[in-house]
Amino acid sequence: MEPTVLIAVADAVAEVTLNRPAVLNALDEGMAAELVAALDRIEHDPAIRVVILKGAGAAFMAGGDVKLFAALADRPGEERRRRLDALIHAFHPAIATMRRMPQPVVAQVHGVAAGAGMSLMAAADLAVAGQSATFTLAYARIGTSPDGGSTWFLPRLVGQRRALELALLTDRFDAARAAEIGLVNRVVPDERLGEETRALALRLAAGPRAALAATKRLMLQSFDTGFEAQLAAEQKSFADLAATDDFAEGVTAFAAKRAPRFEA
Repeated sequence: MEPTVLIAVADAVAEVTLNRPAVLNALDEGMAAELVAALDRIEHDPAIRVVILKGAGAAFMAGGDVKLFAALADRPGEERRRRLDALIHAFHPAIATMRRMPQPVVAQVHGVAAGAGMSLMAAADLAVAGQSATFTLAYARIGTSPDGGSTWFLPRLVGQRRALELALLTDRFDAARAAEIGLVNRVVPDERLGEETRALALRLAAGPRAALAATKRLMLQSFDTGFEAQLAAEQKSFADLAATDDFAEGVTAFAAKRAPRFEA
């Protein structure tokens, strides 16, 4: 059986591809487990500096596997609760790893990002969307509430009122609107999506690995850290990084007005 998550590594960039194109990469337990394993492997691989997360076929991810949900519709409520609790239990470690891992994660979004697909995209550090991509936080349409961390990410990305609007009304919106509200960083022509995303990833891969990881960590912890504690964390991080070869190279290159050559 073909894997439901593929990994390809080149130039210190890992491309992680959701690979259930026949069902628009809808999430099931098998895909969730493979995604967790893939991200865990990448997190601990020092040769990988950046991750691109994308979908095979016509979509990024259409959310949970609604066919699975429908097959459970006539089953007892407790069975439905148990089965879908297991699916989310399998999926959530992938979201946690994306936030914890030192490598920047860039979502490359085409087609639809719905439900868990939108949550997965929101968990990435950066997102690039093709101009024809569409988005919807579709959970309320099937009578449930969001998962995948979207109730944490969306208020921080787009603000609480707008996040509630996305979740309660479940309207579908386009890539231009996603950029306008801060859900994605860039919108590019569909035919240039892969090229533009990879160019961004290579730019990150050429940067100072430890400094980028520290910046990601500081930004994320700021939501749960008091101001004085955050200042102390910034001070420690800056001082620690000042002891690295990358810092020496960066300031030397800046003074010489040349591009820095950070450690491979």
